[in-house]
Amino acid sequence: MVRAPWQSPGAPAPSDAGRSEPAGVPVEPGTVRIAVDLLGGDDAPAVVVDGALRAVRADPHLHLLLVGPAAVAGEVIRALDPVERTRVAVRPVDAVVGMADHPSAARADSTVRAAVQAVRAGAADALLSAGSTGATVTAAALGLGRWPDVRHPALVATLPAVGGPVVLLDVGGSLESRPMNLARHAVLGAAYASVAHGITAPRVGLLSVGTEPGKGDRARRLADPLLAAAVLPHGGRYVGLVEGYDVSLGARADVVVTDGFTGNVLLKAIEGAYAMAGGAPAGGGAPRAAALLGVAGTVVVCHGAARAGDVASGIALAAHLWRRRAADLVRALLAGADAPDLENRTDRTTDTEVPTS
Repeated sequence: MVRAPWQSPGAPAPSDAGRSEPAGVPVEPGTVRIAVDLLGGDDAPAVVVDGALRAVRADPHLHLLLVGPAAVAGEVIRALDPVERTRVAVRPVDAVVGMADHPSAARADSTVRAAVQAVRAGAADALLSAGSTGATVTAAALGLGRWPDVRHPALVATLPAVGGPVVLLDVGGSLESRPMNLARHAVLGAAYASVAHGITAPRVGLLSVGTEPGKGDRARRLADPLLAAAVLPHGGRYVGLVEGYDVSLGARADVVVTDGFTGNVLLKAIEGAYAMAGGAPAGGGAPRAAALLGVAGTVVVCHGAARAGDVASGIALAAHLWRRRAADLVRALLAGADAPDLENRTDRTTDTEVPTS
């Protein structure tokens, strides 16, 4: 834990550009309150401030709870029009979990912990952080609780593949690659694809080094039959093993499952390929924000190297998921419950164990 210097001498004022809609996420009606970790990320707070400005200006129904130093929050508020300022609140916190800190540092007072507490207390509907992934996952699991039967929450990213959106998980929530964990994440991914993207009977594939049966390491070989049995009861279709290019093409699978280590490496490699190619496929935004599945709340984690546009898109994604009640609906699908039964559900689970990520 470090006490963060939140404004360097001579730092440029937040950019006033970017009034357009955040990339890849539609603006929808319905008031929503997003807690934003102002100190999370490699280039925080400057890019987070700029991203917050873009998000507020793009969505007239969006309210922000800025969690961080009062001076940094003041930069956002002063740059907004008087009417827009009424949609921004501040929770002053000066401490931050550094990108190199152990995830357990999230137990202490920090911006990400305070953002989680705001969601738990009902002061915010969802949260966004571009800070340490391990710390964000730990803070969310401890503060919000995990769903039943989900030991390792998963980060799920949607990539704009050639054949349509592809849901990739895990991309860093947990490094665990045991077969049962991969099977559970396959169910999470299928449910998320149905709820967040409206994909009927999503095709689920397991990432490996070849498509032939028996390919891959021991974990993949053991997980292969488990995924086939796991996803069918929840409305998915298991298509077997898939390879890396299937993620970017999107022709064989709508959901690709792997462990968090491999998924994170693959995601960043694809980001680099998009950059070299001059951008993602038409109609898709950069995959620099991921939803955390398996905790009792809406949590979005941005890439540590996120730019202002990425932060704005991450905030918009958090708003989109909350407005769709995605977390409740995904949890209902996992439990085999009917979605309408969750319309007024407010219960939360609690957990005191730190996730092993």
